[in-house]
Parts: sequence; structure tokens; C-alpha cells
Amino acid sequence: MHRHVAAPPGSTGRLVARGALVLRSALTAPIALSTLIALAALPLAAQPDSTGRRPFWRPPPASRAVQAAAGFSTERLARLDRLMQDYVDQGRVAGAVALVLRDGRLVYERAVGWSDKEAGRRMTHDAIFRIASQSKAITSVAVMILVEEGKVALGDPVSRFIPEYARTTVAVRTDTGVAIVPARRPITIKDLLTHTAGISYGTDPHVAARYEARGLGPAAGFGWYIADKDEPICTTMARLASLPFVAQPGEGWVYGYNTDILGCVVERASGMPLDAFVAQRITGPLGMVDTHFFLPAAKRDRLTAVYAGTEEGRAVRAPDGARGQGHYVDGPRRSFSGGAGLVSTARDYARFLQMLLNGGSLDGVRILAPRTVRLMATNQVGTLYRTPGLGFGLGFEVVEAYGAGGLSAEGTFSWGGAYGSNYRVDPRDKLVMVFMIQQIPARTDLPALVPTLVYSALTGPAPW
Repeated sequence: MHRHVAAPPGSTGRLVARGALVLRSALTAPIALSTLIALAALPLAAQPDSTGRRPFWRPPPASRAVQAAAGFSTERLARLDRLMQDYVDQGRVAGAVALVLRDGRLVYERAVGWSDKEAGRRMTHDAIFRIASQSKAITSVAVMILVEEGKVALGDPVSRFIPEYARTTVAVRTDTGVAIVPARRPITIKDLLTHTAGISYGTDPHVAARYEARGLGPAAGFGWYIADKDEPICTTMARLASLPFVAQPGEGWVYGYNTDILGCVVERASGMPLDAFVAQRITGPLGMVDTHFFLPAAKRDRLTAVYAGTEEGRAVRAPDGARGQGHYVDGPRRSFSGGAGLVSTARDYARFLQMLLNGGSLDGVRILAPRTVRLMATNQVGTLYRTPGLGFGLGFEVVEAYGAGGLSAEGTFSWGGAYGSNYRVDPRDKLVMVFMIQQIPARTDLPALVPTLVYSALTGPAPW
């Protein structure tokens, strides 16, 4: 692993102009000798302070020279600055962080607004966000690690690891009500990775009452929230198996608890708690020092407050509890939700995405084989996904036709979280985009606008 450095005062612009590497998996591009000498002279990053801050990756600001060298128009990128600040000034979002890498180099990073407006705490680049369903990509990688080791197979029935799934049922609407019928075949690991198992979040009207009675669906925040449960994830997911699902396995794309079930599969197949597996096999090796299921107390003040989007488009502070601030610092800390339970920073998550863009490795650490990443980022559901031109791989939405995903090229994969955050990886243009806000319900179009402004600023190819 490379040494992580912070530039001394006055040196940042000079080093960036020289083409210093910010985030690379391997030193494949030529670097000026003067740059290498300057890098070697830089001090190591600071050790953790009393607040738990440890700037493991502290990229220098992206200068105009770096943006231009990366094929970006600096004037057009400035539109994104203005857009985000306008949304803050108008009270439409409290604060946001946006980060863009091209071929591993930082070309854009901005923090605007407030991390906690009521406390007077400004947004910072290392602010920690609840990433909700962005957890799914990390858990999906965990599953694929075990697939590569032969401990799990995509065609395995889930019941191999969770016996309660040997016989599942489906709730079918009829003229007279709802009929509960047996599933026509076993649910497989691939069904869960692709969200084709027929498993929802239990808020569908014809099953909601049953789910609520078992502490799921309407009883779990907006359906997906289980961080407050005082029981292991496998206990919750075994109970889920007793409830009827909403479609037959393999016959529809249904978004729901699939990746939470996979979190239990990871625990059973590896013999480790999910949080330990993720830390030892993914976040630790990648240097993602601020990515956790539950936040260490020392980092409490870096956790961004949650705001709720009103019907009028304003951001107001969300309440405490499952539909607001959550239980990511104080709470039982027992339920590791692979589908929606992680907190992270834009910088941490960018490292994870850059690993995927690199074909499974970063800074000399290999997490997955290139062919495995390619499988994950290829449509695996045929025409079951809802939007023409888009598909779904093993954990992400995938662009199959240009125009179906905005300005994203074919092969781009992406997803987002319930608090309004999202990410995008574009292999053709070697782009990683991360956008973080904390708003639920996220009644704002800002997350959808950010990629458009980034692509609109991309006016040339990367020369390296």
C-alpha cells in the first residue's frame, strides 16, 4: 500500500500542476522526476486526533491545470459549485459533498452548506453520511469474494445457508383478496444479488400488515431500516422467510431485503460477523477508515444531521428515530444491515468505486478478479428491469443504451441511497462520481442534476 501524504503549505498547486497522482491503483502513467522527488519529501498524514479524525487520504485541491489536463472545462465545472450553493442558500438542502475522479485523479471536490445547521457545524470533505442502499454494493462485493473462494456459488439455494428459506411462499392478489401460494422454485444467491427473488420491503398493501406484525415493513422505518433491532441480522432474516413474498423467484425485478439476506449468507459462509468480514476483507485493505456499520463514539461530531424534504421543496431537520437521525451512534449496535446499514464519507466511497473501476484492485491490493467485476457490472436480468436501455447486474444498475442513463456511457453502473446520496462509475470515460446529502424523504432533484453538470463539463479525453 502506498504512503498517504499531505502537502506542505504552498506546495499543493505546484505538485498538482506537475501531475502528481492523487488516487491510483498502480503507477502506470509517467511522472516527472521532480514530482517524485517532491512527493518523497512530503510528511506522512497526521495520526488520529481526539475527534477520531485520521486523514488517511487527503487529496490536494484539484487545480484548474489538473481539471484541464483531465479533459474538463473549469468554467463548466464551476456551474456545479453555483448549483449546489444555490440549493443551500434557498434552503432546499442543508449541505452536500460532491467528488469526481478521472482515471484515479481527483478533478473535483466540494463541500457546501451545513453538516448540522442547528449546531452551526459546516459541511466538510470528511463529513460522515448514512449511505443506506449504497451499502448494497459493498455487501455484494463481499458475496463475490466468497464466490471466488468457492464458499458460495451463484446457483446455490439460499437455504444452504439459511434453512428457513427451503420453502417460501408468495402472496398473490385475487378477486376475493390475497392467496398465499408456494414458491415455484428455491431462491438462489443470484436471485438475491439481482433483486429477482420476489422479495420486497414489505410495504406493499397486500402484505404490509403481516410484515408489520413481525417487526418488518411498516414497522421498520420506511421499510428497510433495521439498525435499531436488538438481534443479529440472521435472526431477522430467518423471521423474514416465514412471510409471503410478492413475486415468484426469477419472474420480476423487486427491490427489497435481498441484500440483507446476503449479509446473513456472508456471516454463515465465512464464519464471521458481517461487520468484521467487511472490515477485514474490503474497507480495511482499501483504507476506508471512516466506513462503519455503527459509528465509533469519537466520530460522533462528524456524522451529518438528517433533514427531511417537505412537499414545498424545503429541507427541515428530521426527527430522531428510524425515520430520521437513526441509531448509528447510540443503539443496540447488533444488526448489521448489508442492504442499508453503513455510514461512510465521499472519499472512502470513492476509493471503493475506484477499486471496481480498476477491475478489482487499488494501491496494490486486490479485492476481486477483473472478470468478477465485469460480471457484476453486466446486466444479469434480461428484460426484467423496469427501464428500457437499463439493466441490473450483481449489485448495480447498468446502462446498456446511451441515453437511458442520462449522459452516462454504455457500461456505466450506479446506485444510490434513501438519504439522497448516489454514485456513478463510468468505465468508458474512466469516471467516478460520488454525491452525498442527508435528506429523507429526499424531495430534491439535486442528486439527479449533479451527474449532468459533471458530464457537461467533460469536453475532452484524458491525456494519460
